[in-house]
Amino acid sequence: MSDFVEFRARGRAALLAGEATHDLPMVDGATRWGAAAVLRPEGEIVDRMTELAATVSAPGHWVHGGRTLHVTLRTLEPYRTHIPQDDPLRRAYGAALAEAADGLPPAEVRLAGVSPHRGGVLVGAHPQDDTLDTLRKRFAHALESRRVRDLEHGRVRDLWYVSLVHFAAPLTNPRELVEWCDTHADADFGTIGLPAAEIVQFLHTGEGIRVHSLESAALDGGGGASPRPHS
Repeated sequence: MSDFVEFRARGRAALLAGEATHDLPMVDGATRWGAAAVLRPEGEIVDRMTELAATVSAPGHWVHGGRTLHVTLRTLEPYRTHIPQDDPLRRAYGAALAEAADGLPPAEVRLAGVSPHRGGVLVGAHPQDDTLDTLRKRFAHALESRRVRDLEHGRVRDLWYVSLVHFAAPLTNPRELVEWCDTHADADFGTIGLPAAEIVQFLHTGEGIRVHSLESAALDGGGGASPRPHS
């Protein structure tokens, strides 16, 4: 939690100093919002985060909720509008994810703490076991064994989170947004098991983001995991 407190302080300072950044609708070849490996929470916790996100004053920005909420395991490639089911990279991602997830239990995370940052607002995802870190390492190794390079180039994720808002235009109300985050800084949504990992594609709906699942692998503690392609 101490690292998250420091992250929150840096985010507040950046927004109050007018240093917000923002995303643009995706185009082919962009380095943001390409296919990624993620884990999506389910159940009542998702409903509560969705309800909270709906109360933030963020006109013109991408406010997330429901099945859009996710923890990113790894960013994989530049943005592609079309990723067919028989795409070689998609198949490699799915096989690597299944190998990485094999035998692992659901990843236990505590979803708590609302923080602003340069590009939006997030909720901290604090691991309660080693599953996320083990999955991250295994997935990196499985990609490397298939000679697949991703956009992270060895980056080690040591801060996990679920984004509630991505800024999609210049931020016009930084102080109001920071005050909203301060009000909810101690929000605690509880602990949840993340039951699956997925390869997903992000799609711009015109007003926000939709998450489309391409491949998935269960985290159920069993052996013999295999990728489950989605249409």
